[in-house]
Amino acid sequence: MAQINTILPSAKQKQRHLKKRSLWADAWLRLRKNKSAVVGMIMLATILLVVYTSPLYLDYDNDVVKPNLSQTLKFPAEGKLLGADELGRDVLARILWGGRISISIGIFAMLLSSLIGCTLGALSGYYGGKTDGIIMRSLDVFMAIPSLLLMITLVSVMKPTLTNLIIALAVGSVPSVSRMVRAQVLYIKGQEFIEAIRAQGASDFRIIVMHILPNAISPLISQFVMEIAGLILAISGLSFIGLGVQPPDPEWGAMLSSGREHIRDVWHVTAFPGIALVFTVVSLTLVGDGLRDALDPRMKR
Repeated sequence: MAQINTILPSAKQKQRHLKKRSLWADAWLRLRKNKSAVVGMIMLATILLVVYTSPLYLDYDNDVVKPNLSQTLKFPAEGKLLGADELGRDVLARILWGGRISISIGIFAMLLSSLIGCTLGALSGYYGGKTDGIIMRSLDVFMAIPSLLLMITLVSVMKPTLTNLIIALAVGSVPSVSRMVRAQVLYIKGQEFIEAIRAQGASDFRIIVMHILPNAISPLISQFVMEIAGLILAISGLSFIGLGVQPPDPEWGAMLSSGREHIRDVWHVTAFPGIALVFTVVSLTLVGDGLRDALDPRMKR
């Protein structure tokens, strides 16, 4: 009896502790138990730390864009750990600075597409009817065009600036984001707590912004993270064909494009930017998969 009495209180305390744990705390606990997600977070944190601190130890004019023809295509080169490119510039410095540009464009494009997509998806899912029909049929026009082809068209029409590149990438991602948000809103707006809030006289704006979207966004966070990986690949693809980041600014896709002529004889010019691109995309994918499993209630044990 004494042993049973000592076991029962501890079990009750554990149950109370689990009840008090919030959604985000519970998701963080499951995320930490996911080994692949932890590896992805370590990789991503390392990449972000290295590329975003690069201005502290690299000078853009001297280390990134200044040619040094005496060291053209050398590997290893004096003072250049990963060798020099076709103009004698430091490959490592350009990879770090280019990563800063690529990741920043991907993040800002994702935020812009999420803002527009969440707005359209929420309005479409909440009001339905003609509003839903107009918004969804308009987005179907954009979805009929492959996203990369749409991005190429928009970038070709606009000036090749970083701002226009972000806009083009965001527009290409809006239809998929809108459809995901719409599906979540359609599910949540029929819940009993939404009916109770509506019965209390809350406005549509308050219901959407304060109650529906916060509950709709959490399952989509993992999709947004993986969307950044897709946008970084799209940026590299556009830069590879000359429609993305313009010289002399470094970018991983542009570095691959400029080094492809020498790939047979000098492997380091294309290998290292490609490795940086692969590691970044893989880390984002691992983190996105981990977040999906952590935020999905069906994954609870």
